[in-house]
Amino acid sequence: MGAPGTDFSRDWLYRKIVEDTQTAIVFADREGVVKFWNTGAESLFGYGKDEALGKSLDLIVPEKHRKAHWAGYHRVMETGHTAFAKETLKVPALRKDGSRISLEFTITIVRDEDGRTLGVAAVFNDVTERWQKEKALRERVTELEAKLKSSTPG
Repeated sequence: MGAPGTDFSRDWLYRKIVEDTQTAIVFADREGVVKFWNTGAESLFGYGKDEALGKSLDLIVPEKHRKAHWAGYHRVMETGHTAFAKETLKVPALRKDGSRISLEFTITIVRDEDGRTLGVAAVFNDVTERWQKEKALRERVTELEAKLKSSTPG
């Protein structure tokens, strides 16, 4: 079992899909310590598994957002509930090289067999390019509206 081909187990297949997908998937425990970091997370954030596992999520959370991040994170760990379970969240994040990226992500609260909250899994998508284009477009619209206003008599 576990060997590629027609004889693989379902657990092996799940593990391969989750570990090897280029979509970033991260799991952090109740304290916000990274316990799972897949290939997609390595590509997106620039940290290898050995660099990320066992580290705080501060690795990817920009300094100015940490207070709000941790307040929300600890609230979710205490209550086991989040208003964002069915929403896509949009946040800035940090890469290993210090550059900022824009992310969209969804979260799943992971529970044990008894329903106790173990932590949170997140699936991240890099939307930096789209965000930059939208920002440039908003700036251009603002600029054109200002020109239109200044050229209109009255």
